[in-house]
Amino acid sequence: MNDHTDAAGKADRVYSEAEILERLKRELPHWRYEDGWLRRKYKTHSWKSTLMVINTVGHLAEAAWHHPDLKASYAWVEVKLMTHVAKGITDKDFELARKIEEVVQWQPGREGGALEGTPRTDQRFAYLKYDD
Repeated sequence: MNDHTDAAGKADRVYSEAEILERLKRELPHWRYEDGWLRRKYKTHSWKSTLMVINTVGHLAEAAWHHPDLKASYAWVEVKLMTHVAKGITDKDFELARKIEEVVQWQPGREGGALEGTPRTDQRFAYLKYDD
């Protein structure tokens, strides 16, 4: 573990690879650690869905003031997180990854409320390829 102090004087804990792998296993099982980044690929059904995921991640990142790198193609988006100024993975990366996961993987139809979610049986309305 290393520490880095941000512009506000707050220390950002930089996690070791072993700590990162343990936290991912416990908290974010669909994310991986590779080449110094937390990474997650979201599979979509179309370019429109891909753009919706990109915009969702962009909104969350801007609100958090912590900006990931993104890669995209027709039917997928890869999110890469690292605290650049700290040159490593910090709590900021884990927190933003959790929020991205929570929002992108949200399936209102599974919650039993008034929102039904996108129809899964009609490919015309296919959106995200959910992990379940």
